[in-house]
Amino acid sequence: MATALARKSMLGELLSEFAGTLILILMGVGVVAQVVAGGLGNHDSIAWAWGLGVVLGVYTAGRVSGAHLNPAVTLALAIFKGFEWRKVLPYSLAQTAGAFVAALIVRWNYSEVLNKLDPGHTIKSQGIFSTLPGNGALPVGTWGAFRDQIIGTAILLFLVFAVTDTRNIAPGVNLAPWIVGMVVVAIGMAWGTDAGYAINPARDFGPRLASYLTGYHTAFRDQYGQLYFWVPIIAPLLGGPLGGGLYEWLVGRWLPKEEGVPEQPGRVPEHA
Repeated sequence: MATALARKSMLGELLSEFAGTLILILMGVGVVAQVVAGGLGNHDSIAWAWGLGVVLGVYTAGRVSGAHLNPAVTLALAIFKGFEWRKVLPYSLAQTAGAFVAALIVRWNYSEVLNKLDPGHTIKSQGIFSTLPGNGALPVGTWGAFRDQIIGTAILLFLVFAVTDTRNIAPGVNLAPWIVGMVVVAIGMAWGTDAGYAINPARDFGPRLASYLTGYHTAFRDQYGQLYFWVPIIAPLLGGPLGGGLYEWLVGRWLPKEEGVPEQPGRVPEHA
């Protein structure tokens, strides 16, 4: 009986991560498609829509799974916050699947304007779905983008840990998704030049795979012809634990322990 309940709970958590990441990518990839292919909006609208996508994704999944929405978040929580290691890979796969399905929906819905903008489905519009070094136009190479993704994801996890640490001055549960969303807006506005601030392996690989399967045959390469898909996977998985560890070392270890508050491993208050 206990095993059946555990399986049911696990299924619910995975479906929740799928749904939350689906919402995130519908808003994030959707706004990039609108700006690039539809000519509506600009960089600021992209940054705001990605942040709002995080907010809405967290509200969707927070109660059931903790709304990680990002394998780098899941990994950092396993290392520093007691999240169960057996769930790390399933969560990551559910997040990637949600991103993949969301990108397919965006690809289908924007098919007419994408065909007009870029009939050959080339690198010209590939950046709608997945990131490129220097946003496909600036002189940034693979290792510059790799560095950028480590730093950007470290900032993300440092701040996620900071604003959701109830021993600190964390916002209330209902407000936490908004604060985390604003963190993503800030990163987008300040750290988007070198690599498009993927800061999330699922966010990049799911849409990249979806675009590859729907006609973007150079999806796994950058504008220089180099294999690039691994950069927004490996670098965030290094940067996330780095940022979480820096928060714990610089701030977390100096905070008082809460008494009488039960631990919820891997949950950053119905978090992000």
